[in-house]
Amino acid sequence: MLARAAFVWFLIMVAAILNGALRDMIVVPRTSELAARALSCVTLASAIVFVTWLTIGWMGPTSSRDAWRIGVMWLVMTLAFELGAGHYLFHTPWAALIADYNLLAGRLWILVLIATLTAPVVVYRAGHYHGPTTEISAATPDDSPCR
Repeated sequence: MLARAAFVWFLIMVAAILNGALRDMIVVPRTSELAARALSCVTLASAIVFVTWLTIGWMGPTSSRDAWRIGVMWLVMTLAFELGAGHYLFHTPWAALIADYNLLAGRLWILVLIATLTAPVVVYRAGHYHGPTTEISAATPDDSPCR
């Protein structure tokens, strides 16, 4: 389950990178940087929920506890990537990285983190996925529509 969830997280990261590229190429030139980042955060949070909805059955949580495990793993991986890669790979100053967490300054990045943590649980509890016991039974001779 967690290996599949890690794969889905990588898919979400690809979506996040594309989201950021579209923000910088299309939205920023037409709005302010702050407005573009806010829209990008809402778009990414929605994408996280959508990808989770598409993949929850494949990831295979069998309980809300499993869904929470996926969310916590995704959150830790996201924070490690954002802070670790942001600072050490892309050389973004710590102050700039931490600024994205300031809601009072209009930064909505925290919404992405909340979606990352809770999407597996919300989708699981919403009943999109009913566990591995869900089966489709084969038709029996009595069920034949050709009578």
